[in-house]
Amino acid sequence: MSAFFFSAVILLTVCFTLLASKRTANAADFFVAGGRIGGVSNGFAVAGDFISAATLLGITGIIFGAGYDAVIYLGAPLGAFSIIIYLMADKLKSLGIYSFTDVICSRLKERPIRILAAISTLIFSVMYLMVQVVGAGALIEVLFGISYQGGVVIVTILMVLYVAVGGMLATTWVQIIKAVFLLIGVSILAFLTLAIFDFDISEMYMVANTKHGSEGLLTKGGGLGLTTLPAISLGVGLCLGLAGSPHLLMRFFTVKDKDAARVSAGVALGVISYVNVLIFFVVGVGAVAVIKGDPNYLDGIGNLIGGTNMVTLHLANAVGGEVFMAIIAAVAFATILAVVSGLMITSVTALTYDLYSNVLMKGEVDQEKQIRLSKLAAIALGFIVAILGFAFEGQNIAYLVSLTLAIGASTNFPLLILTMYWRGFTTRGAVMGGFVGLGSAILFMILGPSVWVDILGNENPIFPSAYPALYSVALAFFTMWLISKLDSSEQAIKDKQSFNSLLR
Repeated sequence: MSAFFFSAVILLTVCFTLLASKRTANAADFFVAGGRIGGVSNGFAVAGDFISAATLLGITGIIFGAGYDAVIYLGAPLGAFSIIIYLMADKLKSLGIYSFTDVICSRLKERPIRILAAISTLIFSVMYLMVQVVGAGALIEVLFGISYQGGVVIVTILMVLYVAVGGMLATTWVQIIKAVFLLIGVSILAFLTLAIFDFDISEMYMVANTKHGSEGLLTKGGGLGLTTLPAISLGVGLCLGLAGSPHLLMRFFTVKDKDAARVSAGVALGVISYVNVLIFFVVGVGAVAVIKGDPNYLDGIGNLIGGTNMVTLHLANAVGGEVFMAIIAAVAFATILAVVSGLMITSVTALTYDLYSNVLMKGEVDQEKQIRLSKLAAIALGFIVAILGFAFEGQNIAYLVSLTLAIGASTNFPLLILTMYWRGFTTRGAVMGGFVGLGSAILFMILGPSVWVDILGNENPIFPSAYPALYSVALAFFTMWLISKLDSSEQAIKDKQSFNSLLR
């Protein structure tokens, strides 16, 4: 049964990909679907791009293990999309063409900015892609008995196919299909979970609180071990990282005008909020109440079969049987496919549009050659992502996402906000501050407890916090401000004067 639903999802998305390939005639079609996606449709695509394996699988796993310390993951998208709607959507659409880099280059010197943004986008996207294939590998391993590595290879081949063959149009259709499946699947899962408790939410919470342990699910949690500053740092990284995510921002170039961009953001926020509320307050709590301690879902040594990333599937099996579990697994797989295709095309855009076309070729490139190189880039990136997926087997995907978003928060977000709203921003400040933000985020991750201790085996971390965003974001903003203030070059004068064009 699982094989049937998986096959159906894959076949449906491949069919759309082949159809899209026939409508991809030039670079604009490939990168942004010709700017002809409607506001509502694009909103569902944005939601499909945003709601990743970390949301459906990873966050439920965090609630299952850590209690409501995980609630911080609920507020982040609300904050991020509020920022996008009120501060960014209009300017993104009016100033950009294919990528958020276009917005920054509309007033700052193009070459150094594109190099910085492309490097940041590639690191961000490859890390995010790795998170998705980790989830996909675990999913396929549990359901089909295929090795984890085999699952990684399967999802990698599919994501390369969607992008290399169909471009942004195919990616958009995959994301819309996924968003619809997700809305229906999570709604049914929440309904069946509540039905176990005769729709008495208080009863479900009471059982969950008792099963979670002596400290309770709701009263203290504590599973993430967060004190005040780490909690704030995690929240900053999630919120600003989402607002600076290149694969989400790219979606605002696929609509025809600013009004459609705002509609897209509003629809996406509604869909994301609905799904997140159900996952947090029904599915997550319900999983604790229904399957925690159940020997049917434990292996020989008492660990959850498949790890905490599989909590959602175990709950689906408990409330709806194997057929329903297969359906939710297919939805989870569609979720992964949608996100990886969006991330892949963002990575390809950074390589072939930002670096190759605009930096190396200075904008003089044959469109057919550009599309051809984009397809080759997708294949190369797929290979790299598969290798990283092998290396990070077993890691909680929601946690990995939080590290990835710290990069977007520390680089892309400051660049965009200061470009849009500060007259004194200069190219030199942007480049130096951007690399400081990017470098510090990566360095703090490596020196922190999650890598320095847990992966590298050292006794104590050099950087004390597992969540670096609060510090790397502050460093990025400060460096951009300081260097821009000190910059009196001719280019700085041009940068400040060009701000007037953004006001028109």
